[in-house]
Amino acid sequence: MERKIVVAGNWKMNMLPSQTGEFIAGFKGKFKDDRQVVFCVPAVSLSVAVEAVKGTNYAVGAQNLHEKESGAYTGEISSQMLADMGVKYVIIGHSERRQYFGETDEGVNAKAQSALGAGLIPIICVGETLEERNKNITLEVVRLQTKVALHNIEEKAVKNIVIAYEPVWAIGTGLTATSQQAEEVCKAIRDLLAELYNDSVAKAVTIQYGGSVNGKNAGELFSQPNIDGGLVGGASLKAEFVDVVNG
Repeated sequence: MERKIVVAGNWKMNMLPSQTGEFIAGFKGKFKDDRQVVFCVPAVSLSVAVEAVKGTNYAVGAQNLHEKESGAYTGEISSQMLADMGVKYVIIGHSERRQYFGETDEGVNAKAQSALGAGLIPIICVGETLEERNKNITLEVVRLQTKVALHNIEEKAVKNIVIAYEPVWAIGTGLTATSQQAEEVCKAIRDLLAELYNDSVAKAVTIQYGGSVNGKNAGELFSQPNIDGGLVGGASLKAEFVDVVNG
């Protein structure tokens, strides 16, 4: 089975609910049909986005969730709530969540299992800091993050996961890993999947690159053998997103 290119726009804390529907509608008919486009919008805009993608092949993703099904967790949203709204994807373990909100590899694993249990597709983020890259431990760091994130997740379920390699030093900085650097790490992730599971799983899992992806570099990045699309930040809030998706 050929892997589909999945391009997810992570809006982060941007765009008002009142702007969301019109913005998504503006892309109608502009994306290549062989690309799965996902709009990962703020929680307050999810219902608007779900309505806006009806009748299209776009999907909506959340930017976070809580690992518990329900309970006294003020301000949190469960995977079941997201699924009930019609959300299909959820970003888990983004470096900003790790940096600003103390998320851990173990927490990422708990959230991934919760997402899978509700039928959501988790986009699990992994990536090294500039200090770690300079110490030449990028592959060790990414392998460990991936291993812990997939702990106790069975073969059948892991095929429904997207892994996004996002070097922390390239997020929002304007710096981008070269296509060779990105491919090296994405291949290492795929090799790890073969070790943990088997070649069939490794070939089936979508692995994205994220980190200052834009209309100018997307084509070269997405053409690498082990890069199956991207997790896109700032460019997903502009008309340029068309150029990114279409590569």
